[in-house]
Amino acid sequence: MLKNWKPLLVLLCLIWAIFGIFTFSKIGYQYIGKSYFQSENFQHELDNFQSELGPLVLNMPIAEDLKSKIVVTQSEIEEHRNRYGTLGEQIDSIKTQYEGRIQEAANVNATELKAKLEKERDAIIKDITGNFEDDEHVRKKILAQKEELVDQYIKAANEEAKSFAKNYNYWSYELTNIETGKTYRSGDVSDSSAFKIKYNGQHPLTAWNISDNLYRADSYVDIEDLKESSDYTGIITISKKSAQEADILGGYDHFTRNQYMFYFIWLTSIVAAIFAWKGRKEVLQMVQGLKEKEALAKMKIDYPIGFLLISAFIYIIASEIAFESIEFVPYQSNYVHYLISLLFKIGALIIIAMLFFVQLIWLYDRVNTTQKLKEDLKASYLWSLGGSITDLFINRSIALHSVVMIGAAFFGGGSLVATMAAGGGFPFLMLVICAMIGIPAMILFLSRMGYLNRIMKDTKDMAEGRLNRDVKVMGKSPLAGHAENLNHLREGVRTSMHEQAKSERLKTELITNVSHDLRTPLTSIITYTDLLKNPDVTEEERKQYIHILDKKSERLKLLIEDLFEVSKMASGNMELHRTRVDLTQLIQQAVGEHEEDLAQAHLDLRMTKPHEPIYAYVDGQKWWRLIDNLIVNVLKYALEGTRVYVTLKRTAEGDAEFTVKNVAKYEISENADELFERFKRADASRHTEGSGLGLAIAQSIVDLHGARMSIEVDGDLFKVIVRIPTA
Repeated sequence: MLKNWKPLLVLLCLIWAIFGIFTFSKIGYQYIGKSYFQSENFQHELDNFQSELGPLVLNMPIAEDLKSKIVVTQSEIEEHRNRYGTLGEQIDSIKTQYEGRIQEAANVNATELKAKLEKERDAIIKDITGNFEDDEHVRKKILAQKEELVDQYIKAANEEAKSFAKNYNYWSYELTNIETGKTYRSGDVSDSSAFKIKYNGQHPLTAWNISDNLYRADSYVDIEDLKESSDYTGIITISKKSAQEADILGGYDHFTRNQYMFYFIWLTSIVAAIFAWKGRKEVLQMVQGLKEKEALAKMKIDYPIGFLLISAFIYIIASEIAFESIEFVPYQSNYVHYLISLLFKIGALIIIAMLFFVQLIWLYDRVNTTQKLKEDLKASYLWSLGGSITDLFINRSIALHSVVMIGAAFFGGGSLVATMAAGGGFPFLMLVICAMIGIPAMILFLSRMGYLNRIMKDTKDMAEGRLNRDVKVMGKSPLAGHAENLNHLREGVRTSMHEQAKSERLKTELITNVSHDLRTPLTSIITYTDLLKNPDVTEEERKQYIHILDKKSERLKLLIEDLFEVSKMASGNMELHRTRVDLTQLIQQAVGEHEEDLAQAHLDLRMTKPHEPIYAYVDGQKWWRLIDNLIVNVLKYALEGTRVYVTLKRTAEGDAEFTVKNVAKYEISENADELFERFKRADASRHTEGSGLGLAIAQSIVDLHGARMSIEVDGDLFKVIVRIPTA
């Protein structure tokens, strides 16, 4: 830093400019364009003299005049009368006060004392009774109390007037009462004056007759009833001779010296500010090039900010000390010693200020962009602490327990230290209270920590796959709630594992079923294609083979189209064209197309539907496919010679409910919900011509419409229920 003097000088100028701003903000208004007699100190002294001159000299009141102005109001009478309660309450109180004393006098045969106490009691009771019987009786008592207060004030004013004349003997005045023409003089106002103030008719001196400093603020005599003011013209002065004797000019010299000194500081600070502004780049380069910067840059931002705040605090204190050393120069001081002390304080201020500004520049250079600031703040200890405190209040119960524990610990430690340091009864009492709070808190804390260890062990067992034992739930604490949540999690994991195993099984079955259902028609196609290649095949056999190939190709095409359709629906890529459709008519038409097929399959159809229309917003084509799939499913898997029930109705909740019931020809031994899976058939041997996608497609159509579909199996009774909100 010392190799280049210019940046150092610029930094010193910056510090001096800041110090000039600091001093100007504190006392600039006291010195700019003002003389000593306009200063706050002298104006305060002048105000004291003027405020006391009236009530102690010019308008000294007479006791009789003040007493004649005293007024006793009816509210004061009522307040005095009822101050200690009602008449009965006050009499009972007096009797109670004297009863014990009279009885003691009677017990020792003190007849005269007993008679005296009884007489005194009766007099007080009589006085109280008089208070409630006669307003004039109360008024006289209040008037006497107020007159006594006036006498006390007059006595105090006469004593204070002597002190006033002695303390302010350096003031001279000649003042004339405008109303009475009476003139009051003290000293010689014609002497050469250090200070003079004139009063005329337009700007008179207003003097009061009552001193606020002497009047008892707690008195219930209203001072406004007694106060009067008078206006005076004339002169108030302080002669130069009196000023020297009263050390007034000493204050004047002190003010003038400070004024010149601060003018010098402020003017030089302006020049220093200009020089500092011009050399700011050199200072920045010098400070940024210091090697010590790297060590501070490696720390988290909490440390630079903390060091900067400490430096700023010390900087402010050092500035205040230096300012006071200049402002409050001792009158009689050894100036050599004073200058050495002042230079030492200013030197310390410069060193501290340099440290502060170097840290400030380093910190600014570190966070001079928003991105840098965000990164440093997120990596700070305070940010981490804030996150931890926020996490603490995720569960308010735990936060409350933590605060109580910490409070008990601090309270207990403080009580123990107070007991050891001071001794005595109160700290001992605090220690007892601490023990009553701290010991239960400690027991509670240890029990909770033990429970926490048990939960952690059980959690470790769960993580290692041992899911056969519940975490013990004890009480209703947050830890117990956490244990209960862990039990729910354990059940969820077990369920998830079960569902995963089931999903793997169904996936294997799906692959097997798809392979089987695709391979069967494909094998037939290959076989009959090879047969057609034989030149010895007759025309009749050729036609038969072609018919079989056509049938198997259609079968394969249907399987593939159904598979693509259900996959498209499941992925959500199917677009719906919803319109307001009459479900009654739609179901009647869709089922009606299969009436002949149902009759050929020896199935007896029983359809129940409402007479009035039931409307719903659906894709008519997709909903037709849904109904068709359910009826085709009945044709394939219903037992011959049984009844098939198709029902449409409106539920109590206002939904439309479509139900298909039949008796299955195959035993349904598996979970009914698995029938919604692709390629899943009630015919486990897969002898039927179904694709196994009918119910899966129906379920996808229902899901796309936001409706509900369920299957119920009761023995061989198979029932499909579809519900959708009506329009």
